[in-house]
Amino acid sequence: MLKQEHSIEVNNLTKYYGPVMAIHKVSFNVGKGEIVGFLGPNGAGKSTTMRILSGLITANSGSAKICGIPIASSPDEIKKHIGYMAENNPLPEDMRVVEYLYYRGWLKEIPRNQLKARVEETLDLCDLNRTARRKVIANLSKGYRQRVGISQAILHEPDVLVLDEPTIGIDPIQVVETRQLIKDLGEDHTLILSSHILPEVSMICDRVIIIHEGQIVAVDDPTNLGTNLAGVERVELEVKGPNREIMPALELIGGVQVIERVPVTGGAYHRYHITVDMGKDLRHELATMVVNSGWELLKLQSLGMSLEEIFLRLTIEEEQLPNPTGEMS
Repeated sequence: MLKQEHSIEVNNLTKYYGPVMAIHKVSFNVGKGEIVGFLGPNGAGKSTTMRILSGLITANSGSAKICGIPIASSPDEIKKHIGYMAENNPLPEDMRVVEYLYYRGWLKEIPRNQLKARVEETLDLCDLNRTARRKVIANLSKGYRQRVGISQAILHEPDVLVLDEPTIGIDPIQVVETRQLIKDLGEDHTLILSSHILPEVSMICDRVIIIHEGQIVAVDDPTNLGTNLAGVERVELEVKGPNREIMPALELIGGVQVIERVPVTGGAYHRYHITVDMGKDLRHELATMVVNSGWELLKLQSLGMSLEEIFLRLTIEEEQLPNPTGEMS
C-alpha cells in the first residue's frame, strides 16, 4: 500500500505563553485534498496551533511541516504554500476590495503579468465581483468581510488553506454561502478550519480533530467518533402497532435496550430509540420480530451520536455527563 501523502504534518507541538501552557504535544496529519475541522471551545488552543502552522509564531518544542517543508526552518518558503485567514480577520478599513487584493498580491509577490487575472478570478470565486468589488471595506457586512479574508488567503493559489473561525459572527444565510464556498475550495486545496460551531464542522469536514485544554482528545470522521466513543450503536425504530405489546417484545431481544420512546402526533405509530451492543447488527432480528408480530415496520436505521454530544462527552467532566439512560451520573 502506498503511503498517504500528507499536506500537513504536526508532531508533538508544545507552546507556552510565559508560564501558561497553550498547547501540549499536539500531533496530527492532514492528507492532501482533505477538509479537516479543528474543533474546541474558546481557549482550547485552536488559534495557537493555526498561527504556528502559518509561521506567525514558533512553538517551544515539536515540529510541523507544510507539503513536506519544515515550518520552523523555512518560514519564507512556507508562505508560498499556505493561505491563512486569522480569527479576527484584520482588514484595512479605508481600502476598496479590489485595491486590497492588488495590494495583497503585491505582498505575496505574484508576478505583475499574472496579478490582474488572478485578482479577477478570486473576486469571481468568492462572489465579490458583482456586489463588493468597488466597495470600501469599512462598509462591508461581516459576511462579505469574511469573503475578502478568504479571497486574500487563496490569491496566490496555495496548496493549503488555514481558516480560523471562518463563519464566526455572520448571519445564517451568509453561513450557508460561506460553507458552500469552503466546500468548493476543498476541490483544489487542502483545508484545515477551526471552529467552536459544531454543525459547521459536521457539515463541511471530512474529518474532525477535537482539542481541549491544549491537547488532542479525538481524531476521526464525525460518524465514527460517535460510534467509537459511545461503545454502543443507536438505532431508530418506527413501528405501527400497540406500544403495550411492542415494548415487551423489544426487551426480549438480547443486546437491545430501549432508551427512549418518542411520542408521535396522532399515535398512529411509535418511534423508539434503542441501543445495541457494539459489534452486533440486530436490524434483521428487529425487522423479523416486527413483521412476525403482524405490525407494520415504518423505519429502521442506525443513528450516530451528534457532534455536539461527542464534544460534550470529551470536554466536560465525567460526573457532569448523562449516562445512556439520560440520568446524571
